Amino acid sequence: MAQLEHARSTVNVLSSPPFSIPAYNLTNPERALLAYKRAELASSVYGLTLNDLVKVTPKFWKLHQDPFSVWDMGALTLITIQYNLCAGTLAGFAEQRPDLVPIVQDLLKWRKHGQFLLTEVGHGIDMGNIETTATRLPSGEFILNSPTPQAYKHMPPTIPAGKPTLAVVFARLIVNREDRGIRPFIVALNDGKQMCSGITARLLPERGGAHPVNHALTSFNNVRLPASALLGSLEYPKSLREHMAAITWRVAIGSIALACESIPAMELSVAISTKYSIRRQVGPEGSRRSILDFRTQQIPILTSTAQVYVFKAFAEWGTSIMQDGELDFRVRHAVATIVKAVTMKHSLAATRTISERCGAQGVFEHNQISAISGGLIGISIAEGDVLSLSIRLATELLQGRYEVPEPRNPSGVLAQYETALMEECRAFVMSLPNIRSDQVNKFILPQCLPLVEAIGYRMAYECAVEAKLPSYVIDLFVASVIKLNPAWFIEEMKMTRRHIAEIESKALDEMLPHQEELIQALNVDQYISAPMASDEKWEAFVKRLPVFDGTGKVALFGGEYARSIEMQWDFFVDKPFRVLLSSATLLQSLDH
Repeated sequence: MAQLEHARSTVNVLSSPPFSIPAYNLTNPERALLAYKRAELASSVYGLTLNDLVKVTPKFWKLHQDPFSVWDMGALTLITIQYNLCAGTLAGFAEQRPDLVPIVQDLLKWRKHGQFLLTEVGHGIDMGNIETTATRLPSGEFILNSPTPQAYKHMPPTIPAGKPTLAVVFARLIVNREDRGIRPFIVALNDGKQMCSGITARLLPERGGAHPVNHALTSFNNVRLPASALLGSLEYPKSLREHMAAITWRVAIGSIALACESIPAMELSVAISTKYSIRRQVGPEGSRRSILDFRTQQIPILTSTAQVYVFKAFAEWGTSIMQDGELDFRVRHAVATIVKAVTMKHSLAATRTISERCGAQGVFEHNQISAISGGLIGISIAEGDVLSLSIRLATELLQGRYEVPEPRNPSGVLAQYETALMEECRAFVMSLPNIRSDQVNKFILPQCLPLVEAIGYRMAYECAVEAKLPSYVIDLFVASVIKLNPAWFIEEMKMTRRHIAEIESKALDEMLPHQEELIQALNVDQYISAPMASDEKWEAFVKRLPVFDGTGKVALFGGEYARSIEMQWDFFVDKPFRVLLSSATLLQSLDH
């Protein structure tokens, strides 16, 4: 398994503040601010440059696959916004706008915080219909406004956090009362202590189950911007579709970057659960056995481990596609959507199931898995939720607007599955008068996500074969895909339920002896803080817990207090129709 091992860049920062602080003892506001310090420290290890942002180099992608994020997924959220969305967007304009270079450098060095304000509360990912306006004045300046509460920018953490904050804000460009489409503007939001004039940030409640981030609603009231705030041209775009794709290109980068982030989340989850399942033993003394001996424990943990290795190969291929500047941007965006759809589906399912298989231990944040699961929910909708992205992609493919890379081996079982779904949906669409038919809404939209996933499973399988992963890893991955839609494989491939179960069982039997080796090769031990992972960690954890003791005494039986309660109860029961003691009085007396 030597070829699967890889170095981790942030290992050395874990032992120093702010990572060494036990965050679960802090309040949520304290943790939200701590996330900024962790983001700055972790990202400094990589030393990204403007060139890394523009060309999305391997160093850029490695940062988004670093397991430090599992310690604080809020910190990685801040890094993704700061580096990819904000600094990345500005870097794309820097070649024509040298004045933007110092600003990008400030963001890379965390001298300023960066945000990306696109989504509005009333429009979600319907970017073409956002309401925020930037009206050009005769002086060349702009006035930025949120005309309605539905136009408030949703989610980005714009609350002052100690350093000046700027943002890329998307708004409708109004010139001489003409709507010239959506444009990005660079806007100063706060000075680190208070918001700038005309800008209001409303702190949202915590998301629950996730590492805290100061999510907010942000609105603008007659905010005056200099002419240089506009990123791009004043002219009306020749193609609105291509223009929107160009100015929001970093969202596509973000989609696959977030997919990359789900991989270390799975790595940590399978590593922790494997160690716990080996450590946890059941049965009488003399014949105790590890719970990993049981198939019910093996299926989710080993299957998720196989998926981790396959998805790592898949993500490596997908990120190489994103670096190909000569490739049609629509195809690159499609690959980003496909990678995200597949990895997010299984990382969410894996962490939830694995957490459950760890019993009561799995639900506590200090054991990491439940916090990982909560963070993944936010990642799954960031930069476009998977379902909406899949609907857009699938409908474009069904209309033949462009194509994604074809199967390398059309006879493969997953390639046949993909082809069958595509042909079935395409034939249905072609039989309709137009793509906006209500029949499409009823029968095609529900099939869009499964179709995109099917494409992804085939691609991931091909990447796993290309990476020469062990056969039992690949076989178990294929078995997990077949189990998602066994009806098709039974109907079309003439499999039986018993045959499918045997494929899975054989792969599990072959992989089980290698499980510890596979976990070790992930090289994530130093990122595991979960007490349940080892006896040493558990003992250290217990010693740090707050202790409550004393010399108090309570009489449970007999005594004046007990006789008083007994008398009141007998009176209530014996005279149900002449109760002089109201239920409220009884409850009050019981309470005292």
